Amino acid sequence: MEHGANTDTIRRRDRTLDYRTVEAWRERLEGANPPLFSVFELSRNMAHLRRLMFEQLAETEHTLSDPATPIHPLEAFLVREAITVMRNLSFQQHERRVGFSALSALRRIAHRHADLPRGLNGDFVLEMEHLFLAIGGRARVYTNKRSPIFLMLKGHRAAQARSEDLDRLHRGAKAYMDRYVDGLRPEVIERRRESKRRVIDALGGDWHDWADWSWHIKHAIHDSATLSRVVNLTEAERAGIDLAVRRRVPFGITPHYASLMDVESTRERDHAIRAQVIPARDYVMALSRGRARSDERLDFMGERDTTPVPLIGRRYPMICILKAASTCPQICVYCQRNWEIQDPRCESAFPTKRALKRAIDWISEHDAIIEVLVTGGDPLMLPDEQLDWILGRLASIDHVERVRIGSRIPATLPQRLTTSLVEMLGSYHEPGHRELALVTHVEHAYEATPEMVEAVQRVRRLGISVYNQMVFTVENSRRFEAAATRRLLRLVGIEPYYTFNTKGKRETSGFRVPIARLLQEQKEEARLMPGLVRTDTVVYNLPRLGKNPLTSAQHHALIGILPDGRRVYEFHPWEKKLSLVDTYVGTDVPIGGYLRELERRGEDPANYESIWYYY
Repeated sequence: MEHGANTDTIRRRDRTLDYRTVEAWRERLEGANPPLFSVFELSRNMAHLRRLMFEQLAETEHTLSDPATPIHPLEAFLVREAITVMRNLSFQQHERRVGFSALSALRRIAHRHADLPRGLNGDFVLEMEHLFLAIGGRARVYTNKRSPIFLMLKGHRAAQARSEDLDRLHRGAKAYMDRYVDGLRPEVIERRRESKRRVIDALGGDWHDWADWSWHIKHAIHDSATLSRVVNLTEAERAGIDLAVRRRVPFGITPHYASLMDVESTRERDHAIRAQVIPARDYVMALSRGRARSDERLDFMGERDTTPVPLIGRRYPMICILKAASTCPQICVYCQRNWEIQDPRCESAFPTKRALKRAIDWISEHDAIIEVLVTGGDPLMLPDEQLDWILGRLASIDHVERVRIGSRIPATLPQRLTTSLVEMLGSYHEPGHRELALVTHVEHAYEATPEMVEAVQRVRRLGISVYNQMVFTVENSRRFEAAATRRLLRLVGIEPYYTFNTKGKRETSGFRVPIARLLQEQKEEARLMPGLVRTDTVVYNLPRLGKNPLTSAQHHALIGILPDGRRVYEFHPWEKKLSLVDTYVGTDVPIGGYLRELERRGEDPANYESIWYYY
């Protein structure tokens, strides 16, 4: 279609698109980088476009190498990164793996073609506009930023100026972190004492019961009517719970965890707590449909393919997991194993002694296994005697030198870490011979309680290390929100271990955050914190393959942009230099959509502008 044609719409296979919108897209892309946009305008076909593209990118790189080019070295680095991404988008083998050609879509926009790709929207244009800006040396990272004064000084004056600059950085970080209320503030502790009273009254208990972990298990909340006697539910929350109950999607909240919720839900305090356990309608529908079809895609991590014998999982040479239970005191909505997690009250969720013995015998037959992660579900759901039996059998295996227990108990039910349980765990921790460690999952600073602190310290006093695995979701991804949690965890006695990018499961898409935001968090927020606070590793857990470190370009590459603005990454397996294992191609969520969600939650998207330039 020629410019100025007698129509105000461009026909597409899925709907009509306003012609003025396409013209606005063209203006934005051309304005971002006129020389690069001209490549698309001048191209005669796709082969010609690729040739022009590579020539243009090579010329840009050559200009960067000229010492006379007036560009800051940091800006030049961003240009080179963006050029690498554009080259990746231009490779035909990447287009085949992605199933879409971003170059072709851009060419159609530039030529005002009528048959634009299905689903093409403004988020795609936003991605390409920022890529164009970066290639042109105009990334909006250093806008209005000046060189620090200390670089122009020497000696004591430089040191003073540097210290003042660091104070400024701290004030900015502190202003953000002060927004996030943690569960150890005196006013929160007092408010939660009233919450405990409401829960106890609603469930017919007393303060003696509150200290008994088994009472919490027996009185876990499984319906909206009970929970609404403790807190006020929104219509959406009530509908989600009721639908989960009707569809037999596991739902449960311990009385302890229910007491962490405020009477009225707020974005300032208990949003992350409610979101973890109160299922949304879309989640319930997706999970229940998948279960009805026995959909193997629910097993996102491909655990069936890494299970050599029942209850055992193995993706690495020297470690395996032992699933000691397939349930938890309460059900987290975005759980990796929600496809097999059962109702907290279900007795069949606990394997038989015979099944456990067979699994442990398998471990004893494989001397490559020097570490066992006892997980589930939550293995601390087991009675002390059964857990003692499992740990005793593992301790009798000479080649097992470390046992990790994966449990969310410190956050969901700290009462479970009784003196007798902790002493039993401590009996298997023998420095120099065998280590026992506890790996937990605290998601937000508001989950912290004095009971958690007491339980963790009880464990640590026996020399047992406690680590945290945080899942980075939309509920804890605001500026410095995760950093504030890590900071508190260290004070509680829990060491940051992993921060996981949310897995690409269909039913939990509402929790997902773009990989670029996690990279931004690590390099702009966590980096400001002291080393012991930020020592966790940022990873994406790949189906069947294992953990992929996200902070290094050698482990992943951006290879495509889909019509709706979703980035497509190619992830490399951990053993890529050891074995010919295939890569994994995964699709992210759109940055544009994520920023709009932040804005809906009261955030200023301008504070996240550099997100576009993390690849």
